Amino acid sequence: MDPIAAFAEERRQHLEAYAKDAEFRALSQRWLEASMRKKYVYNFDWLGRPIIQYPQDMWAVQELIWQVKPDLVIETGIAHGGSLILSASLLAMLDYCDAMAAGKTLDPRASQRKVIGIDIDIRPHNRAALDAHPLRPLLHLVEGSSVAAETVAKVKEAAKGHKTVLVFLDSMHTHAHVLAELEAYAPMVTKGSYCVVFDSFVEDMPADLFPDRPWSPGDNPKTALHEYLRSHPEFVIDKAVEGKLMVTVAADGFLKRVG
Repeated sequence: MDPIAAFAEERRQHLEAYAKDAEFRALSQRWLEASMRKKYVYNFDWLGRPIIQYPQDMWAVQELIWQVKPDLVIETGIAHGGSLILSASLLAMLDYCDAMAAGKTLDPRASQRKVIGIDIDIRPHNRAALDAHPLRPLLHLVEGSSVAAETVAKVKEAAKGHKTVLVFLDSMHTHAHVLAELEAYAPMVTKGSYCVVFDSFVEDMPADLFPDRPWSPGDNPKTALHEYLRSHPEFVIDKAVEGKLMVTVAADGFLKRVG
């Protein structure tokens, strides 16, 4: 067996063992809960902008974007904009790699790739910071409720002409809102790409972890995505992504379009 194949097989065996290791999985879940109580997720920046994501999930985004090679990423929920900048930087890297492979000069401002960011309230200081960021030309910001008909219409218009679409849902985390987002944006995902539903881990956490939030066990992204999947067989849960992360807020949330 050649070294690359041997390494892949070793990795496969590790991941298979993780899936059967109840103690390791329980430990990962306990750490997720403990770290969330300590607001660990607020500690990180991506290229100068705060990103409220676990490093493991940021790594998963990188792997998915390299795998799918989208020309459009749609994200609900902007906050400080770090997640948008993460996606934009990875799209810029795809442009760079394409130019290198083709032996062509790259004009970064002429990229056909784009990140559409949607938020009900893009606060002035966050908008100003994004406007000043070098990756701003790759961003298309839409202010409004992600589930409002006029917002969805704006996103569909901005998405025209793009061939490979990846979606990240990370705004309001109630069942009703996430289900409405899935109905609006999951159909835009292209075959072989993903709709990633963040903060589905709420279903598996104690109720007292979210005392000041409208979501809770029984009313959250995981309950919404499972309801959506019951009538949308074109999507399946890709457990392989979650299985190697072990610590993720997107439990059952890596939805791959297969049809």
